[in-house]
Amino acid sequence: MPKIVVDVMPKAELLDPQGKAVAGALGRLGQSAFTDVRVGKRFELTVDGPVDETVLASVREIADELLSNQVIEDVVNITVVDEAGAHSASGASGALA
Repeated sequence: MPKIVVDVMPKAELLDPQGKAVAGALGRLGQSAFTDVRVGKRFELTVDGPVDETVLASVREIADELLSNQVIEDVVNITVVDEAGAHSASGASGALA
């Protein structure tokens, strides 16, 4: 069965305390090559049947209304992954609209 992967990230202009904590831990571990870390969310939605434009429209709506808080987060990517793991469609939510 195909899956639809939705990636959500904090808006770029907002502080990311979780990312700052990870960046600090990397520095303490001697990993100084990384200057910034942003922590986001990934959702995997398994689809029972083919993925068509109707399903993608539903996912965009779900991503905007349920999976993300549009005040502080952006839906940055919606990707369809088939059973073999191959990406069959991808892009930012705006690009799939």
